[in-house]
Amino acid sequence: MLGRRDLLRGAGVAITAASYSRIKGANDKMNLGVIGCGERGRQDMSQFMMNPHVNVTAVCDVYAKQIDLARSKATGAKDFSDHRKLLEMKEIDMVLIATPDHWHTATAIDALNAGKDVYVEKPLTRLIEEGPPVVKAARVNNRICQVGMQQRSGAHYLQAKREYLDTGKLGKITLARTWWHGNTYHLRKAPVSLQTQPSNLDWARFLGPVKWRDYDPQQYFNWRAYLDFGGGQVTDLFTHWIDVVHMFMGHDIPMSGSAAGGVYAYKDGRTAPDTINVLLEYPAEYTATFEATLAPGIKGEGVEMCGTEGRLLIDRGHYEYWPLGKNVTPTVVHAEPHDMTIDHINNFLQCVKSRKLPNGDVLIGHRSAQASHLGNISYMQKRRIDFDPVREEILPF
Repeated sequence: MLGRRDLLRGAGVAITAASYSRIKGANDKMNLGVIGCGERGRQDMSQFMMNPHVNVTAVCDVYAKQIDLARSKATGAKDFSDHRKLLEMKEIDMVLIATPDHWHTATAIDALNAGKDVYVEKPLTRLIEEGPPVVKAARVNNRICQVGMQQRSGAHYLQAKREYLDTGKLGKITLARTWWHGNTYHLRKAPVSLQTQPSNLDWARFLGPVKWRDYDPQQYFNWRAYLDFGGGQVTDLFTHWIDVVHMFMGHDIPMSGSAAGGVYAYKDGRTAPDTINVLLEYPAEYTATFEATLAPGIKGEGVEMCGTEGRLLIDRGHYEYWPLGKNVTPTVVHAEPHDMTIDHINNFLQCVKSRKLPNGDVLIGHRSAQASHLGNISYMQKRRIDFDPVREEILPF
């Protein structure tokens, strides 16, 4: 098994807290505002705080309980229920956006226009048309915008790319298979404490751009199950994996998308399918697929690149290279236990200092979300979606 330092040596990823001192001077502080203080937001925030030069200056959420949990980690941080008020703070250098998906684009554009560098969780967009405006906001304002697709900074992903994709050892890639089964996060049930709307939860603010509906504890707590708030398993999970395919292949704009699925097992009011298959076709003559079900009969996730000279299977814990032939012995590399989000955040902080484009730049995030959206549009319209890869627009039916 290769050690993490061996992998990182080639990946160019910092591995110690001391290396953060290169980002700013010894006495400089990088002031962070956190927008969206739920479970993922607090986890990301904690990883930002591993850098001794990051100071969490302000936190924002529509639910005061989440703010209290965040402030228990970031003592002294100011708190807000409206992100626009947080962005008025001149001392904030950068923001972490970990809201539900339907707020990602609007919040990111507001932050970029306010002159803040942005780390935003994936998917970058909820709707396919939201991509170009957020890319433009980052470029016009000359801001760093990193999208939370952490495989882009994952040491063993970068190692596998160099060893097998960049060298052509797999031959001609004709198929990229991806899957994610049994993700229980999409089956969460709202706790008793949320069955009646808490007085300190701003439901109207939570809805934001989404059409009005009365308070629903499930739609607040398990919003990923509703297509008004996100794209279900396709944008939550496939966006990660299609981004790996894009990184490996060097192509990130499909020419068509097809999908089929439905709510087959969990008829609890959700609108996002519990089972879905997506097929994308790329101009470089290969297809990429995604298969997902919430049914508990099978669990696991991964990406498999299938070529004329071999195949590569990779997930967050390891990769396997299988050369062409009978009775072959695969090359198996296990990554040491490590959350690669730390490396992705570190890359963002380095780019805040250097002003270089980060590993998961806003344009990369847009393209991976865009590919996922084609799958969801096909699912909802029940037809093949043809896409112009030059103009980046859906072709007339």
